[in-house]
Amino acid sequence: MGRHDMTTITTEKKMAVKVIIPTPLRVYAEKKDSAEVSAQTVGEALGGLTSQFGELRKHLFTDDGKLRSFVNVYLNDEDIRYMAKEATPVKDGDVVSIVPSIAGGNHCSL
Repeated sequence: MGRHDMTTITTEKKMAVKVIIPTPLRVYAEKKDSAEVSAQTVGEALGGLTSQFGELRKHLFTDDGKLRSFVNVYLNDEDIRYMAKEATPVKDGDVVSIVPSIAGGNHCSL
């Protein structure tokens, strides 16, 4: 009786995800409004985006690699802060939207 090597290869499939780039950041992304990336999580999708467009990294992430506090990220219109944050899994056809917080306003006296 021959001995068979039973090797299990687990390859986790990366999904095709669309990342929407907000207007203020398009200048750092060759003026594109979106990009297709392969990822398993929202964090990987954002990493794929910044691999394609290196100038975006400093606008999305701090020097230690954390998502900047004023950058809001949505997966199919759901805020990832209420999900698993950057570890939120993605599936084929998902849409990740980057929405920078906007502060300011106009003070009017009446």
